[in-house]
Amino acid sequence: MSGIRFELCDPELPPAPALLAEMSAELVEAYGDFNRLDNPALSPAELRGPGGAYLVGRHGDEVVAGGGVRRLSDEVGEIKRMFVRPAARSRGVAAELLKALEGAARALGYRSVRLDTGPKQVHALRLYRASGFQEIEPYNDNPFACYWAEKQLMPSNPTDR
Repeated sequence: MSGIRFELCDPELPPAPALLAEMSAELVEAYGDFNRLDNPALSPAELRGPGGAYLVGRHGDEVVAGGGVRRLSDEVGEIKRMFVRPAARSRGVAAELLKALEGAARALGYRSVRLDTGPKQVHALRLYRASGFQEIEPYNDNPFACYWAEKQLMPSNPTDR
C-alpha cells in the first residue's frame, strides 16, 4: 500500500483514541483478560511533545495506522502502541509506520529507540528484526513481553555525527 501519509495527532483526540482502543481489544483477545496498556504504565501526555509524539497514518481519507514515541532518557526514545488496522495489514504499512516513528524519534533528538513485544505478535517480531533492531536485556517489567530491542538512529544530517 503506497501513499500513506503520517501526521502528528494528540493521543486523546480523534482518531487516536479509536486506534488505541482497537489495539487494546486485539491484545486482550490475544493474551486474555488483562490491561496490557498499564504494563508498563503509559500516560497520553508521554505521547506528546516535547518528549513524545503520536502519529496517525492515512491512506487517502482512511485512517489505517497509529503509533507513538515516548522519552526514556535524554538520548533514548521508546516506540509504543504501534497498530495497523486489519484491512491495511500485509501491505507494508507497519514498516512505513515504524520508519515514520523512527523519524519522529530522531526529530525529538533521540539517538536510539527501544521497544518490546509479546510472543503472540510474531509479525511485529519479524518486522523489528528485519528493520535492524537488536535484542537487548529487558529494560522494563512488561510481564507479557518476550522480546526487548534497541536500534541506533542515524542522524538525519550526516554532519551531526
